[in-house]
Amino acid sequence: VQREYHQFMFFMLSVRDRNLSVRFLYRSHHINAFNHRLYFCFGKTGKMVEEFRRRLKYFFMNPCEKYKARGRKPWKLMLQILKIAIITAQLVSFGLSNEMMVTFKDENLMTFRHLFLKGYKDQRQGNYALYTKTDVYDHIYFIINRYINLQNLTVGNLAYEKLKGVSTPLSVCQVFYRNSCIDPGNETFNIDPHIDEDCISIHPMQTLDNMNFSLDFKRLLSVNIYLTLKTINLQTVRHHELPDCYDFHITIIFDNHAHSGKIKVDVENNVTIYECRDWNIEGTGKIDYPLLLFDSVVILACFTSLILCTRSVINGVQLQFEFNIFFHAYYKKVVSWSDRMEFINGWYILIIVSDTLTIAGSALKIGIQSKFLTNYDVCSILLGTATMLVWIGVIRYLGFFKKYNILILTLRAAFPNVIRFCCCAAMIYLGYCFCGWIVLGPYHDKFRTLDKVTECLFSLINGDDMYATFLKMRDKSYMVWLFSRLYLYTFISLFIYMVLSLFIALITDTYETIKHNQQEKVPVSQLQAFIAECRDQPESGRYQIDKEPPSCCFG
Repeated sequence: VQREYHQFMFFMLSVRDRNLSVRFLYRSHHINAFNHRLYFCFGKTGKMVEEFRRRLKYFFMNPCEKYKARGRKPWKLMLQILKIAIITAQLVSFGLSNEMMVTFKDENLMTFRHLFLKGYKDQRQGNYALYTKTDVYDHIYFIINRYINLQNLTVGNLAYEKLKGVSTPLSVCQVFYRNSCIDPGNETFNIDPHIDEDCISIHPMQTLDNMNFSLDFKRLLSVNIYLTLKTINLQTVRHHELPDCYDFHITIIFDNHAHSGKIKVDVENNVTIYECRDWNIEGTGKIDYPLLLFDSVVILACFTSLILCTRSVINGVQLQFEFNIFFHAYYKKVVSWSDRMEFINGWYILIIVSDTLTIAGSALKIGIQSKFLTNYDVCSILLGTATMLVWIGVIRYLGFFKKYNILILTLRAAFPNVIRFCCCAAMIYLGYCFCGWIVLGPYHDKFRTLDKVTECLFSLINGDDMYATFLKMRDKSYMVWLFSRLYLYTFISLFIYMVLSLFIALITDTYETIKHNQQEKVPVSQLQAFIAECRDQPESGRYQIDKEPPSCCFG
């Protein structure tokens, strides 16, 4: 008993005196040297245990209770509330600009389909195909004529790309097998699988009279037509933003890889966005300084929040080590991993991640507004994810009220069981995915690829589009029809009536357990039981910290 008492008293000295290392706790030859001074300074062991318990209770208080306990204003809380407002405003500002860019790109792609695809109709998107040699030649020449006479046809601000003052040509490239001899009638073929490519170039305003262009459809894999057009997005001027210049690298593909008699035609568009070289807009400068200042304020606020939350996480880790050593020295018990993780505030981790993403996204946004960068997609992902995490963090503040806190406690308690349950259910789900893909894929569009299968089955779990999925399998062979019925009925019955029900029951059971513990006020861990013995309320004044420790102990 004497030895354990000495160990605990030396532990309390190491906790109070930050200049002494905790490692001295395990060196017995230091204990006797400090025994008399410890007892003289701190008195009875019970008093020191109560002080340590009170310190732990203060650590787990919410900002309002900490303000009542020590009178410190919750600057970190006010900063987080400010961040919600300014980050949301920043996202809305960038979202409007990004929306104009995406809309402009999509509308130009639709324009290119109508300009260069003969007889194109909007409702036929994805099903545009050719079936005769004459149609293929007609469409290729149609595209070339449209490109040559583009300036007289388009209603937009489209222009040819120029290199050294000369307009870039349109390129028509045919991709084909090097050699082949195919005779379906005699069921013979001889193919060299090496692929060659042959291209010709047509300049704007060039005549097609002397163009020699022929296709060998038996060897043909695809015909790719490449052209580049330039334009300027002027709609941003109305929103006091400097317009961007766009390069549209268009590829029109005649796909004949299957050699099935159907040549699918599609238009792909690769966009390059950059700052225009020479511009002049009355009353507008290159940089919107108020918006730039606002983004700088967002970065400063997030950087401050990042430092404060990182400091809180470090303090929690240090207190966790002290609590672990205390339990080992005083109670001769090992602190469970769940209790140790209580000191790591997950909300602070979420805020740190959100602040990091916001700082990176804001810096990228400043580069985009200054026309030094054009990574709209990366910036939108960073800012969008950061804003989502900020709004999720609002749940933390609702958790300060006991009636709202039950949601957070239920999610945290159920999370390990939910993960294990989802891993087991995922094995069954993947089995159905692979089976549906290989068996029903050739007969149903929704099962044609593995990613489509996963999307279709997930929709079926949520009760979406069930009848249409069943309906498309009615005209197939009897064996495939019978298998599809067994497949769909067993999957829907298993996941809707069993898996989802068990999932809901898992959450409900955790909710009832948490609700019961809150009503009975039963501590559920060693840490909570230890802290619950402290009866001091935040208004009691017992949480005030002395300005200087006793000189006899720390002098």
